Amino acid sequence: MGNMNEIINGAEQVLLHTYNRFPVVFDHGNGVRLYDTDGREYLDFCAGIAVFALGYGNREYNDALKAQIDKLIHTSNLFYSEPLEKAAKALTKAAGMDRVFFTNSGAEAIEGAIKSARKYAYNKDGQTDHEIIAMNNSFHGRTMGALSVTGKKAYREPFYPMIGHIKYADFNDYESVLAQISDKTCAIIMETIQGEGGIYLADPEFLKKIRKLCDEKDILLILDEIQCGMGRSGNMFAFEAYGIKPDILTVAKAVGCGVPVGAFMLTERLADKTLAPGDHGTTYGGNPLVTAAVCEVLRQFEERNITDNVRTVGAYMYDKLEEVMKEYDFITAHRGVGLIQGIELDPDKKKAGDVCKKAVENGLIIITAGANIIRFIPPLVITKEDVDEMTVLLRKALS
Repeated sequence: MGNMNEIINGAEQVLLHTYNRFPVVFDHGNGVRLYDTDGREYLDFCAGIAVFALGYGNREYNDALKAQIDKLIHTSNLFYSEPLEKAAKALTKAAGMDRVFFTNSGAEAIEGAIKSARKYAYNKDGQTDHEIIAMNNSFHGRTMGALSVTGKKAYREPFYPMIGHIKYADFNDYESVLAQISDKTCAIIMETIQGEGGIYLADPEFLKKIRKLCDEKDILLILDEIQCGMGRSGNMFAFEAYGIKPDILTVAKAVGCGVPVGAFMLTERLADKTLAPGDHGTTYGGNPLVTAAVCEVLRQFEERNITDNVRTVGAYMYDKLEEVMKEYDFITAHRGVGLIQGIELDPDKKKAGDVCKKAVENGLIIITAGANIIRFIPPLVITKEDVDEMTVLLRKALS
């Protein structure tokens, strides 16, 4: 096992410095705990940024991937594979959608969703000046298309020009969306729960009005559930709580629990009206290895009733964070649902980044979101006892 400082220093000499990493080198994990190369234990309330939903060292998951590696890893999308067919059926069933395209990441899923919406509009009138409305404070990814619909100017500005014809409205402000609507609007894109922006839930009335507006004007509703989907809200997908359905849905992160896989899904109404052969593609996307992972993840979600655990433990974590909030005058807000929650700090009194650094030193992994918010997105298999331990370590970091 390598020396931690040597590994960190060696990495910094050759990696492009686009991340301010914590000074920790992880070696292995078990359950909801990670262990560094010095053997130190950490309670993980980050889950690889909402990815490792089933926890570390999951034997059945590992065995499913090992078995597929021994059979076949990759053939390209010029051919079919059994894992691809099974994963497509399982994922569309879980989401209540009809058609799926597997990608390598969440950002790629957003790219596909944007292209699908524009092609749908192009097929209707042959025009190429259609507009997409995105939300301020949103985050959809770092590729040029995904960045173009990310509602944070500071992220976009160094890379102008973005893709064109994107407008921005305020999340949960229906009138601001209406003000951006034109006869050129082809899609509205938003996260059902804004994650990176600071854990903001879509207001039920707002989302229902948006769905009704889209139906009336034949505008496509794209919901990004890359972070908040796959059980994290307590429903398999967060939109289920609103009694509506998107036209296009993007997923990634926990859908593969660690392997690079995402997807965008369409309703049957759009299936023959958007992308056709030659319009879109991917070399690796949906290969036998990653779709074998998707199959095993969805099997365990169903067999282990993961969403039941999220609702139970998520409600418990909400109550415990409410208690913590009352103890510190610099905690100004607490938001979230299930196992996607956040506490907002007064930046003049306490910096969220400093608290997260101190927490990691104490053996708790938490990360920031938004302006000054601490985000709690643990593996979906955590217990109430894990929450109790987290709050003890969190109080140490806050103090």
